[in-house]
Amino acid sequence: MTEHPQWFTSSYSDNGGDCVEVAANFATSHDLVPVRDSKVVGGPVVGVRAAAFSAFVAGVRAGTFDAV
Repeated sequence: MTEHPQWFTSSYSDNGGDCVEVAANFATSHDLVPVRDSKVVGGPVVGVRAAAFSAFVAGVRAGTFDAV
């Protein structure tokens, strides 16, 4: 793959560094959303299929994972 991930951290992640970054630029071309720890940029990257990541984001927006 010659394409490089373009890492993005949500503006909601300004909480002291406990964040993840995603590279959404791979979603269309590779059906993959790479995810990494923003504190360990050279560390492991988890690849999540685009549909699964979209479903996760929809669940977050819907409050599915809110603590009671």
